[in-house]
Amino acid sequence: MPQTPATGLTHRLVPSPAGRVHLVEQGTGPLVLLVHGFPESWYSWRHQLPALAAAGHRAVAIDVRGYGRSSRPDAVDAYRLRELVADNVAVVEALGESSAVIVGHDWGATVAATSALLRPDVFRAVALLSVPYTPPGGPRPSEVFAAMGGAEEFYVSYFQQPGRAEAEIEPDVRGWLAGFYGALSADTMPGPGAPDPHFVTPGGTLRDRFPTGPLPAWLGAHDLDVYAGEFERTGLTGSLNRYRNMDRDWDDLADHHGAPVTQPSLFLGGALDASTT
Repeated sequence: MPQTPATGLTHRLVPSPAGRVHLVEQGTGPLVLLVHGFPESWYSWRHQLPALAAAGHRAVAIDVRGYGRSSRPDAVDAYRLRELVADNVAVVEALGESSAVIVGHDWGATVAATSALLRPDVFRAVALLSVPYTPPGGPRPSEVFAAMGGAEEFYVSYFQQPGRAEAEIEPDVRGWLAGFYGALSADTMPGPGAPDPHFVTPGGTLRDRFPTGPLPAWLGAHDLDVYAGEFERTGLTGSLNRYRNMDRDWDDLADHHGAPVTQPSLFLGGALDASTT
């Protein structure tokens, strides 16, 4: 369990259904499990870990399956929500705890909400950042996304074909991440009337609409290096496979269509978050 002396962060690997989960923890007290989104890592919670520890919590941030030092199964269907919920339960058990508050951002919010929905015995409360809870059900996701944008293609559909987004991203991971983060950050996103970076023109790429100016205020060059270094080492397939399971999730959660999350819940969204505007 190597520790970073300057911060008190402890890194460890714990067993999971896929093999292992890499986590970083700080503090003692009631467990708070932090689940990141795309394209991120445990490092996204670097500021929250010490804050939660100082408030009397055992704060734990994971690398989600497919990211960082956690296992990256080859099978696309290994990245279904039910599999990620099982990983979260395994982390709680491996830490010797019986329950946790779970917090998620972006895709992590959906994973956290589904964890609370499927395992209320383990996750006693849930907080969602940027992406609100949407009960399972409704139209099949692939059909919804395919109908968006008219002649243009919504980024979720673009990500669903294996290998397609990888071919765009992996030749220049750092540059692509800088543009992606910039396109979705309040201080660097395209202004009103600019082409929407969530859509791809026929024959184009997502990067065609990314900004090329300064990094967002929240993202220093070192931070970008950390994110890029992880994805340059692992590739993007594991993280993108989350998008490739949305129809499977729709089928897997059929018994929960329309079901609410009944635990104490919190949602926080920014005024310019794409999923809340």
